[in-house]
Amino acid sequence: MLVGNLLIITTIKTSRALSSPMYFFLFHLSLSDTCFSTSIAPRSLVDSLSKKTTISFSECIIQVFTFHFFGCLEIFILILMAVDRYVVICKSLHYMTIMSRQVCSVLMAVAWVGSCVHSLVKIFLALHLPFCDPNEIDHYFCDLEPLLKLACTDTYVTNLLLVSNSGAICTVSFVVLMFSYIIILHSLRNHSAEGRRKTLSTCISHFIVVILFFGPCIFTYT
Repeated sequence: MLVGNLLIITTIKTSRALSSPMYFFLFHLSLSDTCFSTSIAPRSLVDSLSKKTTISFSECIIQVFTFHFFGCLEIFILILMAVDRYVVICKSLHYMTIMSRQVCSVLMAVAWVGSCVHSLVKIFLALHLPFCDPNEIDHYFCDLEPLLKLACTDTYVTNLLLVSNSGAICTVSFVVLMFSYIIILHSLRNHSAEGRRKTLSTCISHFIVVILFFGPCIFTYT
């Protein structure tokens, strides 16, 4: 997966032919997915090989932040890609005007800022909790739910806020994505058979990614 993402990033970055908004969002999706996977996997592999089972509190917080930041960023980028598909299919004559380079850059900046705010809220809530012994996390990486179990106080409200935050983002985003695809499929009634085939071929890969990504998220955080 890492090699595949790096190939996509390199190809889009070095090819002038791949300059449409679709490839702009695909570039950022691959970049985000690369950062998302490397926020956990390298440390887990090194610790497994070295038989090391300890991590400092600051490293744990950084791991929590990067994991949720890039995970949330992927969700927002998937939504932007769905919007891009909607515009190119349903507003094809105005596509380049609506999805200009400037608009895409602003949308991506909003996605980065929104992801940062989402992660900072989680970290803020976690840092205000008192922690004491035992200090063993019952998980293979630092996540908020196992971290909250180490707190010396009642974490019901904090846990409810954290789960509601992640659950709301996952569920609402998934509903928005599904609604956008319903609109796209509805608009295909006016297309020819060849047009429907081409449209579905460009959307089905994105739809599969959405299902594979949101399935575990909704199961975990709702």
